[in-house]
Amino acid sequence: MQKQCIAIVPLFNHLSPAEMTEILAATSSITFRKGETIYRAGELSDGLYIIHKGKIKIYRLSNMGKEQLVRMVGPGNFTGELSLFREMTHDAYAEAMEDVEICRMDRHKFQQFLIAYPAISLKMLSEFSLRLSQVENQATHIALETAETRIAMFLANEVENQKSIQISLGMSRKDLASFLGTTPETVSRKLTEFEAAGWIRQHKGQTIEIIDLDALLLL
Repeated sequence: MQKQCIAIVPLFNHLSPAEMTEILAATSSITFRKGETIYRAGELSDGLYIIHKGKIKIYRLSNMGKEQLVRMVGPGNFTGELSLFREMTHDAYAEAMEDVEICRMDRHKFQQFLIAYPAISLKMLSEFSLRLSQVENQATHIALETAETRIAMFLANEVENQKSIQISLGMSRKDLASFLGTTPETVSRKLTEFEAAGWIRQHKGQTIEIIDLDALLLL
C-alpha cells in the first residue's frame, strides 16, 4: 500500500525511483473504519497523514459544539502538515467518512526529506497557498453571500471540478451545510427549490444533475 500511496501524492511523484524508495521506507500504514476519529483537536500533531484510499473530513467544533467543516481530504492528498515545521497540537478533528487507508510519516523524518529534496518544499508551499486561498474564499462567501447563492456556487464549482453536469456531492447534507455555513434544512429546501425551477435534478444518493448552470450562476 505504501508504494502506491507515495506514488499518487503530488509532493513525491516527481522524485526518482531511488528517492521514492527512501521515502517509502519512512512511512507506515494505518487503516480506519468509517466514522472513526483519526485525530482530535488538542492532541499532539506529530506527523503527515497521506490518504491512499477513502476520504476523511477535517472539521472544527465551536464552544457550543457546532461543527464547521473545513475541507475534505481524498486519495493523493494529505493532512497534518503544519506539525512538520514546529511541534504543535491539532486545531481540528479528522474523521473517516468511509473506510480509509493512510500512509503516515513522522515529523522528524519528513523534515529530513524537506532538507534533502527542496522540490518537496516548493510543492508543500504551493499546497499551502492553495489551501489558504480556499479558506479565505470560503470565509468571504459565508460572510457576504446568501445561503442560496453559496449553495448555487458550490454546485457550479463542482461542475467545473468534476468536468461533468452530473456531479456527486461527496458528502452528506449535514456536512455540506456545515461547509457552507448554513443548516441541513436550508440545503434540502434550496435544492428542492432549484429542482422545482428546473435548474437541477436530484438523483438517488448524493448525485445531482445540473440542467441550467447559467441560472445557478446568476443567483
